[in-house]
Amino acid sequence: MPESITITDNRNGETIEIPIVDGGVSAAEWAKLLPGIWFYDPAFMTTAVTESSITWIDGDAGKLEYRGYPIEQLAERSTYLEVAYLLLRGDLPNRQQLDEWTHEITYHTFIHENVRKRFLEGFHYDAHPMGILVSAVAALSTFYPEAKDIFDPATRYKQIIRLIAKMPTLAAAAHRFSAGMPFVYPDNSLNFPANFLSMMWKTAEPRFDANPALARAVDVLFILHADHEQNCSTTAMRVVGSSHADPYSACAAAAAALYGPRHGGANEAVIRMLGSIGSVENVPDFVKAVKEGHGRLQGFGHRVYKNYDPRAKIIRQVAYDVFDSTGKNPLLDIALKLEEAALGDEYFVSRKLYPNVDFYSGLIYQAMGFPMEMFPVLFAIPRTAGWLAHWVELLDQDQKIARPRQLYIGSARRDYVPLEER
Repeated sequence: MPESITITDNRNGETIEIPIVDGGVSAAEWAKLLPGIWFYDPAFMTTAVTESSITWIDGDAGKLEYRGYPIEQLAERSTYLEVAYLLLRGDLPNRQQLDEWTHEITYHTFIHENVRKRFLEGFHYDAHPMGILVSAVAALSTFYPEAKDIFDPATRYKQIIRLIAKMPTLAAAAHRFSAGMPFVYPDNSLNFPANFLSMMWKTAEPRFDANPALARAVDVLFILHADHEQNCSTTAMRVVGSSHADPYSACAAAAAALYGPRHGGANEAVIRMLGSIGSVENVPDFVKAVKEGHGRLQGFGHRVYKNYDPRAKIIRQVAYDVFDSTGKNPLLDIALKLEEAALGDEYFVSRKLYPNVDFYSGLIYQAMGFPMEMFPVLFAIPRTAGWLAHWVELLDQDQKIARPRQLYIGSARRDYVPLEER
């Protein structure tokens, strides 16, 4: 027997039975019984705004899958570009498909010279690299006006290639500009993560060959951050995309959402917290203070996961691989002690406060030499594939333009009073 719920309007006794489909009930069916009555759900905590076949999360069990593939398998065996193909196309590529995909992205990494010389160089010397990135992505829509033809398959595909390819270039350029360093052109002989590290760190050498362990760590981190269902920035991408804006404008909106400290700034908050603790000896007092309501345990807990974040388990091992090459981040011992203390304390366990992906990612990026201002930028590079996958999906679904309802709580009708009489 199909699962369903029955709703009764106690004002008149009318009843309707609504089937439960894929874990949800149709608001359109609800409206048949209760027209003009809206769900009150701030921040969409219990509202499904779309159907999607891209990412599946079981928060209670701590599971994450891209197109049905467990994140653990992808992180161990795949590459970011292969995962990007999977997110956008629905299936893993064969060898020929992956080679063609990789070649197209590799040869679209260059940015227009006017973007670099006339746009990027117009920012103030101390501009935040994420602010530069958000603006640069939006500006690309003026360099590729054909991108507005979003229903032409060939045009749409070309913009997808351009965005995935150019995000690392723009990100590295934003960093080097904010650091007063000269721009580094992409090197088409390098793979995706190694090319990004080259554009970040190359100085006077003819060729920059990144440490393979660090390049692989970046690739794994990019895989882990490629998509995460209907988060704030992805929702921004879909809302703006529903207006049929070009993909650069929609992607810039998503990046702007990621710029907010509640979204893209979580790993920076972890670093600041660990720095404020100061030493391993201070961890017990910090934990005690948090339990008493003074301060917050950054990097623990998640809106979706009520178990250990599966990405955190993977990233913990990546951290050790990186530290073998860079030397240990001095904050690592504090992080390990804090994790041990929290996981052994019923106060945090009962509240399902387990480490999430942000608890270790900042430590890794900091050990590799990335300044904290680059943390949200490093998030935006891989998430671009996820954003675009959702953008394509909503267009294929012919989703209506987003238009949430509200419950009005303002003044009742009143008449205008002339200024002299107020």
